[in-house]
Order: sequence, then C-alpha cells, then structure tokens
Amino acid sequence: MNIKVVKLFGVSGILAPVVGFTMIFLAIRTASWFSWTGNALSDLGVDGLTAAIFNGGLVMTAAVMMTFSLSINEVTKGDIVGQAGFVLSLAVAGFLMGIGVFPETAGAIHYYLSVAFFASLPLCTLVLAAYMARNNMKKLSIISAVAGVISALVWIPHWSAVAIPEALSSLAFGVWSTVFGVWMITRKEERKILGKDSPYVPGEGYGVSDVI
Repeated sequence: MNIKVVKLFGVSGILAPVVGFTMIFLAIRTASWFSWTGNALSDLGVDGLTAAIFNGGLVMTAAVMMTFSLSINEVTKGDIVGQAGFVLSLAVAGFLMGIGVFPETAGAIHYYLSVAFFASLPLCTLVLAAYMARNNMKKLSIISAVAGVISALVWIPHWSAVAIPEALSSLAFGVWSTVFGVWMITRKEERKILGKDSPYVPGEGYGVSDVI
C-alpha cells in the first residue's frame, strides 16, 4: 500500500460531501419554488442559474469522488472483495456525473442514471463493509454497513416526493466517505518487526496499520 497515495486522495472523501451538499443548498437558495415534500432534487437541474449551480455541483462532486476512489483502490489492492468495492465507488461517481451531465430535460437517461446512482450507494458501502470485516477493520466495517443499510432503507417508506430520501441516502454515504477519508489521512507507517536473520533493505519493511 502506498501510504502517500492513500493520504493524498483520502482527503477527497471528506471534500466530496462538503462540495456536494454546499452546491445543493446554494441551488435551493436560488429556487423559491423548491419544496422538500413536493420535488425531487433533480428538479433543481432544469433551468437557469439554479440548474447551472446544481448540475455543475454534481459534476464537481463526482470528480472529487473519483479521486477518492484512487485511495480506495490503493487500500484494497490484492483483495477481490475490496477491489469490487473500488469498482463500485467509481460507478457511484460515474452515475453522479451522468446525472449532472444529463439533467431531467435529457429524458429517460436521467431517470436510469438516478436509479443506478441510488442503487449503487448501498451496494458500494456494503461490499466495502465486507472487505473491512475480512481485514479486521471492525469499526469501519460497522460504520460502512450501517451507512449502506440506511441508504437503502430510506426508500422503503412512501414519500410524496423523493427529495428527502435522496438527501438522506446521499447523507449516509457522505458520512461514510468522511469517516473513511479521515481514517485514510490519519494512517501511519509502521516498521515491521524483522527476525534476527532477516536482511534489512532500506526503504522496505514498512506497512500500514489497517486497524481502527
């Protein structure tokens, strides 16, 4: 594991939800007509300044999420379950970018991308929860599993409009990415204990603690 890559791109896990929710609330501020109980968040991406802020915010957030995926890739190298989580994290970012590039005015493609995005959120965190459980990252595994369950369960109740479950599902994912990002940037290199007969090679013999 390249600890420098993990730390560098791990920051993006914290930045992504900050950028995303900041842009969403800025868009809402410009839309006096918007109602949490009567609209979908995607309604903000239809027209005017509101659409520019909302759609641009989604694309920016997706780009930041893609850089966060680079850290996930680095952390999970060599583990098939973890790498599946990495691929899903890229898919989440890709679907989100697609929502911004193809707003409601683009037609059915927007609907399909939205469904794919909100379906991939819990799948991504649950797969990574399984990876973490396999690698003794117990607290992170629990947090990931809870985030995944919440982002799925919010869709069960009947809602008059979908803005609320969309926000709650995204918030659960955002909290997860923040926690995972903090874990990444606080990792420390540890010198492995070498046996008395083990040759020491400068620059080698270091690892990263995966326990939180």
